[in-house]
Amino acid sequence: MNKCIACGVCAEKCPKKVLDEYNEGLAKRKAAYLGYAQAVPPKYVIDKANCLYFLKGGKCKACEKFCPTGAVDFSQEDVERDINVGAVILASGFRPYDPSKYSAYHYTAYPNVITSMEFERILAAAGPFQGHMVRPSDHKEPQKIAWLQCVGSRDLHHCDNSYCSAVCCMYAIKEAIIAKEHSHEPLDAAIFYMDMRTPGKDFEKYYWRARDEFGVRFIRSRVHSVEPVPDSDDIAIRYLREDGQLLTEVFDLVILSVGMEVDAGLKELAKNLQIDLGEGDFVKTSSFAPVSANKEGIYVCGAFQGPKDIPQSVMEASAAAAAAAELLASARGTLAKKKPTFEEKDVSQEEPRIGVFVCHCGINIASVVDVQAVRDYAATLPFVAHVENSLFACSQDTQGLIKERIREHNLNRVVVASCTPRTHEPTFQETIKEAGLNKYLFEMANIRDQGAWVHINTPEAATQRAKDQVRMAVAKVALQPPLKEFDLPVTKAGLVVGGGVAGMEAALGLAGQGYKVFLVEKKDFLGGHARKLNHTWAGEPVAPYLEDLIKRVQGNPLIEVHLNSEVKAVKGFVGNFVTTIATEGRETDVEHGAAIIAIGGHSFKPKEYLYGENPRIMLALEMDQALREKNPLVMNAKTAVFIQCVGSREPERPYCSRVCCTHSVESALALKKINPDMDVFILYRDLRTYGLRENLYKEAREKGVIFVRFDLENKPKVEQLEDGRLKVSVIDHILGIPMHITTDILGLASAIIVKEQEKLAMLFKVPLNNDGFFLEAHMKLRPVDFATDGVFVAGLAHYPKPLDEAVAQAKAAASRAALVLSQDAIRAGGVVAEIDAEACSGCQACVGVCPFGAISYNEREDVCEVNQALCKGCGTCAANCPSECITLFGFSHKQIYTQVDEALAELEEAMEEAAGA
Repeated sequence: MNKCIACGVCAEKCPKKVLDEYNEGLAKRKAAYLGYAQAVPPKYVIDKANCLYFLKGGKCKACEKFCPTGAVDFSQEDVERDINVGAVILASGFRPYDPSKYSAYHYTAYPNVITSMEFERILAAAGPFQGHMVRPSDHKEPQKIAWLQCVGSRDLHHCDNSYCSAVCCMYAIKEAIIAKEHSHEPLDAAIFYMDMRTPGKDFEKYYWRARDEFGVRFIRSRVHSVEPVPDSDDIAIRYLREDGQLLTEVFDLVILSVGMEVDAGLKELAKNLQIDLGEGDFVKTSSFAPVSANKEGIYVCGAFQGPKDIPQSVMEASAAAAAAAELLASARGTLAKKKPTFEEKDVSQEEPRIGVFVCHCGINIASVVDVQAVRDYAATLPFVAHVENSLFACSQDTQGLIKERIREHNLNRVVVASCTPRTHEPTFQETIKEAGLNKYLFEMANIRDQGAWVHINTPEAATQRAKDQVRMAVAKVALQPPLKEFDLPVTKAGLVVGGGVAGMEAALGLAGQGYKVFLVEKKDFLGGHARKLNHTWAGEPVAPYLEDLIKRVQGNPLIEVHLNSEVKAVKGFVGNFVTTIATEGRETDVEHGAAIIAIGGHSFKPKEYLYGENPRIMLALEMDQALREKNPLVMNAKTAVFIQCVGSREPERPYCSRVCCTHSVESALALKKINPDMDVFILYRDLRTYGLRENLYKEAREKGVIFVRFDLENKPKVEQLEDGRLKVSVIDHILGIPMHITTDILGLASAIIVKEQEKLAMLFKVPLNNDGFFLEAHMKLRPVDFATDGVFVAGLAHYPKPLDEAVAQAKAAASRAALVLSQDAIRAGGVVAEIDAEACSGCQACVGVCPFGAISYNEREDVCEVNQALCKGCGTCAANCPSECITLFGFSHKQIYTQVDEALAELEEAMEEAAGA
């Protein structure tokens, strides 16, 4: 099937017409648009029950005869295998909603009405138009594109999907920005939406950037229908604005932001595995065990558990791995296979023979940089023995090709001109290692991030910059010697900072796999803010779970709990940390191989809306307490108002706190349960009950909760009346006139913030983002890792999140930490510093700046010395040394000066040419 290009020849030649397109929905496309339909390449499968070959004992084979790519292979046979396993992880994904059911959008009739997935394929270099943004009907570049949100989500009229698919708003924004970047002419991009749901980390900033920097139009309107424009392939959209004005706009292309569904095959799989499905036919899980199905030993992650984005899916994948690892801890390593070792060729005495591979990165680079010209230029550089282009240098095929070229041309160094070394340098290093080279004989030139992306409007300049970067990389790697690494033992214990739910779950995750854990909590009790929660968004009571969790932690012999304690100092590196814990004046040093930071968050205390001046005004957790304690102010209230985004989504805190909308809806329903006749109002900007939480929003509306929208420029006003009650004034978004509500209680959905995190960040040498939350190594690929090896993050300290997501992230952090602790040794060395004792003056400038404590002063010899086991290769010491006696391997002074000389040489030539002209 991998060879199938969906040309349709097999289906055409089949005498019984038993070949069907594998991709459901695409078969409904008109044949006239088949060329476009390959945007999501359909695969053809044979109906064995009716195929002549299977019915007549080997006759016919017309499809095999005419297939131009040899994709039909009748020699293949179905093979059933029995595999004995101790656990099962379901990560089977989702099916995009088929919009042909939306008759009003004419998906099957109009070629220029496409799905978001199809638009992704249009933009892809491997897609039907080689990454050129054109519309299907006439292959012209569109100048106006509309995105219609919530197609197949939040809809009980066209489908039975009442839930929000959680990802559509963000991918529509992403597609709009990329479309504007791809367009050769000014592009008008408009997104039609009901609520803009960008609750993830830095998502709100991305939304603002699309609106303010790229000029994407956001139109709050649910489009009823689309119609063709006579004598053209354009599409007319009629929509109602918030002010009641009916407008018609013509667009070149309409993109349907389709939601997620559970495939029918997955429902059958769940039935066979005897696991329960819940709302929307997603696997039913508990908020307290979010990756565990109802049957022991079966775990689930990703979109089969519920609609979610990539970062959350990756977290859940690690969490599911942790759950399975706990279950199988006693059998760890019994079936493990050791990775093969490769003999390293000694090239230290050879003249450099450098191979340069220039990547297209689809169209990320090639649409701006002339990659063929860069390749040809690289061939002229000293010591370059081979040059080559590749569509995707990071692909498995290209990795194999690089190994072949190393052997074929006897290359002893490699340069790849592509994207960032942050994500792909280890891949290439491993590739050349497998080809017999020292992995440090490699250099990357980041011509995407530092070239194509920043010079997108000046291709000639971007191409020249790419040439400069390649020349500098070649000059540097030519001077690169092979570097040696060595093994260091791993301390098989973990440290968890924070005794809330995330910290305790992380501790249990490590202890469940057999590792010693030191759990540090600043207060004199465990539980954190979960003690203030009544129930989860799904209605599960928190108190019994929390009580059991604390008992399991305190009763676990592998977990050593330190209450009233703080981390005072941290020394060491991944696998070998030594942390000083201060407990009521006493200090204790503990050794551990990994650390997890889970210090939690806090409610922002606002200075607006009269908070703190009237007991009737409460924050979300204070409202929970009032409900729990049956406070008369709440129990006797006849009117309640909630105000959303208090301190969030504002210039001071430009992020969504993720949990507030759902929590207010929960509280509103709790009040309605106490008194069904109570008038309950929720004043909001965008109601962000993402995923299955949308059903709470639906229930609240059905029970009479009134939702009133406001904007940032017209925030509600709160006044205190003489009887102590409150008057809340807000502009009605439909009528456009002030609305006054006299209320007995007022709930403020305030932002979640982090406190006292700077000290921990400095001790563990991990970064914070501009909002004060801990910054992970990569939002999608490493969402619980820090750039500092061996340190991980979980819970609210990473970003606001509900309890179920905090538990999943805690288990994910435990899984990642266990990867370190499960090793007997870790590799050190390579890019480390070395001090020339003959040139060292003993000034100790390096000692004071080393963030890892890797340099010490030898008073007897009056020189400084580097402990290479502690050195992380940051280069701070080399930069500070006044006598340049410190060499950072891989970044020596000679290499850096050579790179600078190469950069200046091109500049000097250009200046001379300009002067001569």
